[in-house]
Amino acid sequence: MELQAGLDFARDHHQGVLVTRHADGRPQLSNILYHLSGDAAGVGEARHGDPVARISATDARAKTRNLRRDPAASLYVPGDSFWSYVVLDGTAELSPVAGAHDDPTVEELVELYRSIRGEEHPNWTEYRSVMVAERRLIIRLHPVHAYGMIPG
Repeated sequence: MELQAGLDFARDHHQGVLVTRHADGRPQLSNILYHLSGDAAGVGEARHGDPVARISATDARAKTRNLRRDPAASLYVPGDSFWSYVVLDGTAELSPVAGAHDDPTVEELVELYRSIRGEEHPNWTEYRSVMVAERRLIIRLHPVHAYGMIPG
């Protein structure tokens, strides 16, 4: 499957499973919400607009620890039927942990929330405080390979 076809499929969804690896090599699967932006043009080059799947996570989660040790990850995106799915393989980077209600990580978390929910939060001040209290960060998965089965 061409990477662009996998990205096009994944862009229409927001629920997936992030796969990372424990230190002993066993897979760690986490149900997550994500937002995918960018396209396959320039994959392998560090250019603005390259594909990136953004995921909110807490600093203490297994997936976060795993990615600090080994940034290789996969995002499984289910389709509307059992036989419809895409897997995006790539390398993850971690943002700094949210440290203040107005720092760049919290701003990116707000942007991610809006991208996924498509609505305003009822209390942004509270949301920002929770992001700091929960020690949230952004996982940015940079896909470089796609496989799966998509309709049509």
